[in-house]
Amino acid sequence: MKFVAFERQLQGTGASRRLRRADKVPGIVYGAGTPAMIELDHNALFHALKKEAFHSSILEMELAGKVEKVLLRDVQMHAFRPIVLHVDFQRVDPKTKIVKKVPLHFINEENSPAVKTDKCTISHIATDLEIQCLAQALPEFIEVDLGEVVKGQSLHVNDLKLPKGVKVVTHGKPNPVIATAVAPVEEVIVEAPAAPAAEPAKGKGKGKK
Repeated sequence: MKFVAFERQLQGTGASRRLRRADKVPGIVYGAGTPAMIELDHNALFHALKKEAFHSSILEMELAGKVEKVLLRDVQMHAFRPIVLHVDFQRVDPKTKIVKKVPLHFINEENSPAVKTDKCTISHIATDLEIQCLAQALPEFIEVDLGEVVKGQSLHVNDLKLPKGVKVVTHGKPNPVIATAVAPVEEVIVEAPAAPAAEPAKGKGKGKK
């Protein structure tokens, strides 16, 4: 994906506030040289941030007539309004080693024996994974094929087919669960016991003469 940035001359809280009033977003580009202060069009950036690939792929940034490859590193949003306050990008080249979270795309869930035959629900325990690789090998997403999952089975990181040169960062967890097939819950209907039959009312006895 490609986007356009502009050089930012003024810095500081007041300057950033004025930029935001003009529908601009202040940002910074660091790595592989001198950090560059930039500004971007807010609406264009806001819509780009809705795209998955903008978060998990190498981007082409056009700045002052020069195109550089960068990676989105941080986004600061307003606490409750849909406003981007600041963005950070990192310059990368094909040999830059990076650590980045990428989304998981689950496929063939509806065709798995667990779902198709046993009416299970497959719970997605993780929706993204942190990976380590060279910038040139960064995938936009990792595909998780659920087509062979059976009732009671869990799919782990070690079961994934990772792209070449990609390693999952597990932070000490040996083999985290990615998805698991959960059996349907059987509803047991308990009937309330029948109310005892009411005894017939006894008539009043006749008094003795």
